[in-house]
Amino acid sequence: MCKGLAALPQTCLERAKEIKIKLGTLLQKPENAIDLIIPYPEKPEKKPEKLQRPTPEEAAQWHESLEKVLASSYGVATFRSFLRSEFSEENIEFWTACEDFKKTKSTMKVANKAKKIYEDFIQTGGPKEVNIDHFTKDVTLRNLVDLSSSTFDLAQSRIYTLMEKDSFARMNKEETLDRDTLVN
Repeated sequence: MCKGLAALPQTCLERAKEIKIKLGTLLQKPENAIDLIIPYPEKPEKKPEKLQRPTPEEAAQWHESLEKVLASSYGVATFRSFLRSEFSEENIEFWTACEDFKKTKSTMKVANKAKKIYEDFIQTGGPKEVNIDHFTKDVTLRNLVDLSSSTFDLAQSRIYTLMEKDSFARMNKEETLDRDTLVN
């Protein structure tokens, strides 16, 4: 072995050997495409939480307010489905992202989540840009300088109001019409 390599720690040498083996594998002509895949340890997939079906009484209370809908995971899923049919699912995604942001404790995660929320939902031309006014965008951008759990409160409040007055009202109206049709 060359003198330069002997000075390296054993872990570096082991890693170099692993890389050499992987490169050698890549240079060989594979018999099928599956041989090209290099196995890396993957993060375990999160299983989606099983939604607890609401009682008829709980579901009936959803007509009272958007707040009651959002207090139930099944209600959120139902409302999300309705918003998807109206092509405005980004509103509930933004609202839930803000709720998740408020619960985040780690400073590093807070900064990363804030950046992601801003880029996805607030920034002009973002992939899931929500419908908020320029004043709210400016306030939110200024809040990003000094992050806190209330960074997105104004924007979240505006989107909540939009969902409540617009989408939630339409969802209730449609369900009322559907029930009336079934009764008649």
